[in-house]
Amino acid sequence: MSAGSVSSSTMILEIKGKSKMSCELKRHLSPKTVGIILRSIPLDGNAHLMGQNIVYFETKVNSGVERQKKEFKKGDIAFTPVGSSICLFVADVITSKPMTPIGKILTNVDSLKDVKSGDVISLYQLTG
Repeated sequence: MSAGSVSSSTMILEIKGKSKMSCELKRHLSPKTVGIILRSIPLDGNAHLMGQNIVYFETKVNSGVERQKKEFKKGDIAFTPVGSSICLFVADVITSKPMTPIGKILTNVDSLKDVKSGDVISLYQLTG
């Protein structure tokens, strides 16, 4: 699937000044939410930590919970309407509140372990 695919979009997730990861937002996981996020790109926010296994940043995206689930694998990306946040999973997690699955980090997942609270995270499309 290419960056122009209808079902998925390849994006860059950047921890400013630290690392870049390639990721994919997948429409089939949550079509409405992924569509809203793609129309809102680029997104920036300060990193927050939820325990040791979830890094998240708040956005201006306004979407409810869609196709919610509580079990996520390392590298998964989810959206939660609480704080309109995009959550990045550092390890396999079962969350207390359901979240909307939206994609997967494809490269360099372990660089999430170096994220500190307050780091700036950006999600944007790779431009040719």
